[in-house]
Amino acid sequence: MTKRRAIILLCLAVIFGMSPWFATGAAVMDIARERGIGPGMQALLASAVQAGFVIGAFGFAVAGIADRFDPRRVMALAALANAVTTALLLVVPPGTPGSVLLRLITGAGFAGIYPVGMKVMVGWGQRDRGFLVGMLVGALTFGSALPHLAAYFGAASWRTVVVVAALASLAGAGLALMLRVGPYHVRAQSFDFHAIRLMWTNRHIRAATGGYLGHMWELYALWSWIGVIAATSYGAANLAPARAESLAALTAFGAVAIGAGLCLPAGRLADRFGKARIAAGAMWLSGAAGLATALAFGGPVWLVMALLLIWGATIIPDSAQFSALIADHAPPQVVGSLMAMQTALGFTLTIATVQLTPVLAAAVGWPVTLAVMALGPALGIRALRMVRWGA
Repeated sequence: MTKRRAIILLCLAVIFGMSPWFATGAAVMDIARERGIGPGMQALLASAVQAGFVIGAFGFAVAGIADRFDPRRVMALAALANAVTTALLLVVPPGTPGSVLLRLITGAGFAGIYPVGMKVMVGWGQRDRGFLVGMLVGALTFGSALPHLAAYFGAASWRTVVVVAALASLAGAGLALMLRVGPYHVRAQSFDFHAIRLMWTNRHIRAATGGYLGHMWELYALWSWIGVIAATSYGAANLAPARAESLAALTAFGAVAIGAGLCLPAGRLADRFGKARIAAGAMWLSGAAGLATALAFGGPVWLVMALLLIWGATIIPDSAQFSALIADHAPPQVVGSLMAMQTALGFTLTIATVQLTPVLAAAVGWPVTLAVMALGPALGIRALRMVRWGA
């Protein structure tokens, strides 16, 4: 299998495998109407996925699963499990304690797809890692956007979204079994737990993780609530509720999908001009877009839509470079575990941001909440600037 075919297949597996992430978030307004749940339960459904991912990622990092076992089988099993837990939402409806548990288990399953997929991807190259990991994160991003597209075409019906996400994850499991590992893939025979200390003792890895935390401050808060943000703003501009929700679903898909496309050119630029430099530049742009959206909130629909699309386009291209920096500065036999640890730390932060975002919005309004979200990039840029990077 050629490198190009292997990479395309891996990206497709990730696109389909990650699609259940926002299976409830994409149609949360329909769920709220039918099930009568408030903002607290809506936030819990979203943050349960984040919490599950954290549990799974910490477990994968500590056990060295991404480095010790066949990554193709790990990804396939994780995607299959997520297809089942997502489909079970049709039996255990969103808003019940059981549905929160299902979302938690699904989140844990994603730890077998995202970090493990990155381990496979970096095994296919060295000099073009920025581009390769950028392509994978783009695939992850597009997969995360699919439920919003399903919500748009399915008239925001949560059952339609759940069915599409479950079937996509099942397809991802089949694709994962067809994967091949690259010439630079290194499999550890055993795992040294002390390697995790590199997260703190290696200044480059520490700085990359600090930048990643700043990035994650805003990313999943926006991704989880962008549909609600857009619909609320459009409603404030006197758009009919049904039209506002439909247009918000399309806006959410467009904002996330455009960001997926920009991960590729950002990766090329990172390989040429430096991963930390491109990551910092992306955070400058996303922070500015967040502040602009806060100022325009409730204004003309076309303006808010354009700003949300720009924010979505600039909020994700930096993500891949934090992982690529780990691959550049870590021993190859522990790269997968350190990537899992980095993502675990980032998603630990998102548990709070996803849960608190609607609560803060209810207290002080969406414009102030969006401005608070934009603080993350500033913190990330500061972390990156504390180290002099050679690439």
